[in-house]
Amino acid sequence: MSQPLVTVIVPVYQVERYLTQCLHSIVSQTYDRLEIWLVDDGSTDGSAQLCDDWAARDSRIHVIHKPNGGLSDARNAALDVMTGDLVMMVDGDDYVGGDCVETLVRVIGDTDSDMAVGQWQMFRDGDSVAPPSSLPGQVKVFTRDQAINKVFYQDTLTNSACSRLFKAALFSGLRFPLGMLYEDLAVAYPLLMRTRRVAYTHHQVYYYRQHPDSITGHFTLQRTQVLDILERLEQQVERENPQFVPAVRSRLLSAYFNIMLLCPDGREFAQVVDRCWDGICRLRWGCLCDGNVRLKNRLGILASWMGKVSFLRTFKSKFVKKY
Repeated sequence: MSQPLVTVIVPVYQVERYLTQCLHSIVSQTYDRLEIWLVDDGSTDGSAQLCDDWAARDSRIHVIHKPNGGLSDARNAALDVMTGDLVMMVDGDDYVGGDCVETLVRVIGDTDSDMAVGQWQMFRDGDSVAPPSSLPGQVKVFTRDQAINKVFYQDTLTNSACSRLFKAALFSGLRFPLGMLYEDLAVAYPLLMRTRRVAYTHHQVYYYRQHPDSITGHFTLQRTQVLDILERLEQQVERENPQFVPAVRSRLLSAYFNIMLLCPDGREFAQVVDRCWDGICRLRWGCLCDGNVRLKNRLGILASWMGKVSFLRTFKSKFVKKY
């Protein structure tokens, strides 16, 4: 592609404190053939006015104001009207490196891939953030099947919709599910199934902010939706593409460990803990015998044989403090 139009979709909800940094990072890109859609998802702080102010200053920026419908609904609203050849997602409380778009466009063009993925850095408010290296990042190219395995084995690639550039055609007839956490995970498999190749560059392109007001900043029963998504996907690949069953089970095992250890104490969450423990016991032997399963999961499996009560007593407080 020669200078393709890149659509950048920015869902905006109650992020007045962070939005200026986010938008400045986008409009200052070294690649300037951009179409920027800001979707104000019913914000009640100053975010909506900031969107309009930025649109008045930069003709590439377009604004959608809509009632609150959640992250998926906001992204879908922009996907319905975008005109770019390529599309990327940037959350309104994050920001991107100055050459993010240029880097990912070049990677897609050089490798004839359908998706380009860059490295991302997680940080908390007040953290010092290291600048990206000025050296070009090494690029790896994966086939569709390799990319799916990489994502679900949690090796190199993640299921996030951010820190990557998609060919817009991948979203034809496909949208993010409404009213659901882990919407990125829910669309990762169908998106990847539409690819021929996925390219990964070690170049750092995205900065992901963690703060107390973020969607996953505290535990609610909605967090168990990750189990619903992965259990349904396990059943789907068993029927349609059994070659991906081991990878999906590895990712599901991670989710069981994660949710069980994050669950607060109390009767309200007892069924969730039991669900996770039953899943761990169901999957642990097969995953332990799978050489592709990541070390963290394998160590968790070995520790699980001490029994549920001892496992929780040993690891829960340390895990919650970390996350």
